[in-house]
Amino acid sequence: MKIRIGITGQNGFIGSHLYHTIRLLKEEFVLVDFDRLWFAQDDAMDAFVKQCDVIVHLAALNRHHNPSQLLDTNISLVIKLINALERTHSNPQIVFSSSTQEFQENHYARSKKEGRILLADWASKHGACFTGLIIPNVFGPFAKPFYNSVVATFCYQIVNGQKPELITDADLDLIYIGELVEVIIEKIRSQENNLGYTVLHTSQIKVSAMLTMLRYFEASYLNEGTIPLLGGNKFDLNLLNTFRSYINPETYFPQKYISHADDRGVFVELIRNYNGGQVSFSTTLPGKIRGNHFHTRKIERFMVIKGIAQVQLRKIGTNEIIQLELSGAQPAYVDIPVWCTHNLINIGIEPLITVFWISELYNPNDPDTFFELV
Repeated sequence: MKIRIGITGQNGFIGSHLYHTIRLLKEEFVLVDFDRLWFAQDDAMDAFVKQCDVIVHLAALNRHHNPSQLLDTNISLVIKLINALERTHSNPQIVFSSSTQEFQENHYARSKKEGRILLADWASKHGACFTGLIIPNVFGPFAKPFYNSVVATFCYQIVNGQKPELITDADLDLIYIGELVEVIIEKIRSQENNLGYTVLHTSQIKVSAMLTMLRYFEASYLNEGTIPLLGGNKFDLNLLNTFRSYINPETYFPQKYISHADDRGVFVELIRNYNGGQVSFSTTLPGKIRGNHFHTRKIERFMVIKGIAQVQLRKIGTNEIIQLELSGAQPAYVDIPVWCTHNLINIGIEPLITVFWISELYNPNDPDTFFELV
């Protein structure tokens, strides 16, 4: 029997990520759609709760110009959910999203703590399963700037040419939205009763350090089109994917390649990647030769995808020439050893198309490329 899950606030930041992740788990779960207008319609709320085996209550205001209104609204949403459960004698598992801000003295903190206690009391009285999640700062793609998190705000501002303002250089305890969604789904599966489950942050960074990383993404990815250097942790990748989500594809893409043409054909850099080198392609006209150089540290791979090529290799200091033939009819590649001068010759009758991968970005000040005829 599939578990039927309803998500209040399914169109919000956390709700939409949870909703679309659960959609992928079709063998296990069925989604019950929710509309925020139903909070004002008792019949609709009743119909919704009666269909659910699990309700994840995410609907809430995070910010409001009137703090009292924020408190009243968030408590009201919890009460309306409880009233619908009472009217229909429904007994679903409830997962409630609270915040580590519970321990602060503000109206939002009060609304989350009081809402969690109200739902926990209801669950206790009716023998229902309840999990109250106390969640740290959440970041991820498509969070609402100036609302969900400082990460979203800074990403939006940088991408749109605005200047982020660093007010307080605090430590940020963060969890990526995908990691939080995994926690919520695990709690649904385990049907765990926990009045206050503390969701652990998965990364910690100072606001200034986070801003420095975003500025680096701006310089490398946004301005140069280069995949930035990422550390050996998930946070860097998650932050980059968050940053990229604020780029408008209609105004930023397509980015045009620079084509270097001569009498041999053309050469184009496809991908510059600080994590894994550079990908390029070339066309080589019949009878033309590329290369005749060697590297002392770079790893290089030639991949012929159209036409017929001859690759020649000679170890520096020797006279033996190795000749290899590659054809686009059976796409293949050759890796070039260090300290081996090499070239690429189009021995066919049509333009040769070759893709090149090399382990470093080309640096004219340290090219590790030395001319020598094979």
